[in-house]
Amino acid sequence: MMSIGQIAAHFGLATHVLRHWESVGLLTPGRVEGDRRRYGPDDLFRVAVILRAKEAGFGLEDIHEMITARNPGTRHRVLRRHRADLVRRIAQAQTSLELIDGALTCDHGDFTACPHFQETMKEQVRSDIFTIPYEIAYSSETKITSSAPFSVTAPPEAESSPSRPEP
Repeated sequence: MMSIGQIAAHFGLATHVLRHWESVGLLTPGRVEGDRRRYGPDDLFRVAVILRAKEAGFGLEDIHEMITARNPGTRHRVLRRHRADLVRRIAQAQTSLELIDGALTCDHGDFTACPHFQETMKEQVRSDIFTIPYEIAYSSETKITSSAPFSVTAPPEAESSPSRPEP
């Protein structure tokens, strides 16, 4: 049996994290004299499962639902719900890795001047991941702080206006 300090140190956690997980029903350590918590092998396994689920993007409510469910169908529903999100995040990370690898292997002194890199970025911008209304994009007070790709949509009356910059 391990104390709260020992199990926290084992996993590199603060003790208040384990107390919080207990308060939301994720852990139920045994108690000894003085109401001190004692963690056994099953608790070690449970903490490892919680940490891995958090790494995979699960929230504490979903972890609780998955761990405490008596019905395997409930667990599968939670897992399926998060699988699609994880696949999406992996694809985004893979795309980012490919971009970095391309920049690292580019023969141009400045990869941002590379025609291949520029074409890749044009394709990303064309994908309309983010759409920003014309008035906001060209407002003198607008500051775009995200490096994420975006596109600008002009209002219907501005589409043919030659006095405004092209979106």
